[in-house]
Amino acid sequence: MALPIEDYALISDCHSAALVGRNGSIDWLCLPRYDSASMFGALLGDENHGRWLLAPADASATATRSYRGDTFVLSTIWSTPTGQVEVLDFMPHGDGRADLMRRVRGISGTVHMIQDLRFRFGYATTMPWVRQLTGEPVRGLVAIAGPDAIVVRGPALRAADHRHVSHFDVAAGDAVDAQMTWYPSHRAIPPAVDIDAAYATTCTWWQNWASSCSHEGALRAEVVRSLLVLRALTHERTGGIVAAATTSLPEQFGGSRNWDYRYVWLRDASLTLEVLLSHGYELEADDWRAWLLRAIAGDPNDVQIMYGLSGERYLPERELTSLPGYNGASPVRVGNGAVDQFQSDVIGEVMVALHAARTAGVQENEFSWPLQRALMSFLEKNWRRQDRGIWEVRGQAREFTHSRVMVWAAFDRAVRGIEECGLDGPLKRWKTLRDEVRSDIETRGFDAERNSYVQYYGSTEVDASLLVLPQVGFCAPTDPRMLGTVAAIESDLMRNGLLLRYRTISAVDGLPPGEHPFLACSFWLVEQYAASGRTRDADALMNRLVGFVNDVGLLSEEYDVANGHQAGNFPQALSHLALVRAADAIVTHMVSTSSTNEKT
Repeated sequence: MALPIEDYALISDCHSAALVGRNGSIDWLCLPRYDSASMFGALLGDENHGRWLLAPADASATATRSYRGDTFVLSTIWSTPTGQVEVLDFMPHGDGRADLMRRVRGISGTVHMIQDLRFRFGYATTMPWVRQLTGEPVRGLVAIAGPDAIVVRGPALRAADHRHVSHFDVAAGDAVDAQMTWYPSHRAIPPAVDIDAAYATTCTWWQNWASSCSHEGALRAEVVRSLLVLRALTHERTGGIVAAATTSLPEQFGGSRNWDYRYVWLRDASLTLEVLLSHGYELEADDWRAWLLRAIAGDPNDVQIMYGLSGERYLPERELTSLPGYNGASPVRVGNGAVDQFQSDVIGEVMVALHAARTAGVQENEFSWPLQRALMSFLEKNWRRQDRGIWEVRGQAREFTHSRVMVWAAFDRAVRGIEECGLDGPLKRWKTLRDEVRSDIETRGFDAERNSYVQYYGSTEVDASLLVLPQVGFCAPTDPRMLGTVAAIESDLMRNGLLLRYRTISAVDGLPPGEHPFLACSFWLVEQYAASGRTRDADALMNRLVGFVNDVGLLSEEYDVANGHQAGNFPQALSHLALVRAADAIVTHMVSTSSTNEKT
């Protein structure tokens, strides 16, 4: 049985990631990429679906975890009646390989350790051929299944009922290393890694990256960790930014709202780009723009809302029978059917992000502005189409207000690209369309009786995505219509002090009702509170939200308030980027208030 989601920690080499449980078990690992098939899949089943346990044999041992500074090197201090050890888990950065390192270091006394390794390739569909290598130059265990191969070096492992086990003692001052390397099975076994050199290089790289963060505020530690998560979810070779490291962690425990998030959504990646830009990470912006140019190159009519890490377009959704699901929540899905949806808002998110890159000093190249012009040409012809919206509803397509606002934002940034940055384009036509879209929203997307914008045209329901309107400049945070919308959202969507995305009982998403509050939405509300002068409300909600991060600073998609558990895919880029935005908004408001007080 998998642990509570918040009991996992992430380690990453910016190509893939592993989830390490508080019990010392690596229960999720896909190599060599985030979206590869799992080789450890206990997260979506149990230990027989693949895991790598390394922990004291004494069941009474207790663990305290932390990252080594601003890195993804995980330190777990185990305390037992006979002694204390530290286990360091990390994936080396920068070696171009797919390695995972585990070092056990004796602190005091002597601790008896157990290692339990269970390979299950291909989402637990394949039991590999495993053999021991005892000669030179390779000593260790090799597991092969089809195209995949793994070599494990470290304490000698013995076969026992489709698993491999070792027991060993670690005394104070001792260090015992284990390392695992994935490689294509048709190639030679790669040499061992110098773990000391890999550790030093990895720590230095992460700390140097984090040191560039420009945020200064009371929540700087949470902001830096969130930015690190966004970097860890960015594929270094391609520039693609995955929405999360996992698939099928349930939004509703035991339910069917289980989706694969190991792909690049234009929306989430664009929002991530904006956050990174606002903290001085222009290089990542340039890399992502290059990824975007490659991914959507061709006919604008073929633009998708999401892609694979290298820009792959074919991401069919299928259900796996080899994994029973997180604590039985099924189905387990690979791929995502949303790839075939039309969502007009994504062009707006892309245009907003690319304009932010321009204003941050990232220069347009010979391809980037022509691409944006092509996107705008597509939007000119299609902006009135009904779509599936930001939440990718699987029910009826509608005219979602948030989508139309993002269409407005797309035309607005295109206009500003011409007026503010000297780019060429049909200025008059785009300004006319921008005004036409605004008029359409104010006329059809606003309920005068409630004094609120609505979820979609013709509805009286509200949606937490309406909190984005001031973020993209459609209206001021203090606009009476926006304040009325906030009041309606608080009335209809607040549950136990947190926000739902929308009321699932409305059946707008075509799925059975029921889910937990969506963390990003509550962070958006913090941002709105701060920007509209509700300082105490902003601080109170923000303090509560950051209290939901786990012991190493990570957040999933949703939060089960009643039972105190994180829910949904983990760690979630959207939750972490929304945390950063909210923290920035609080600091901005404090600076603005201080400046106003000084003048008076």
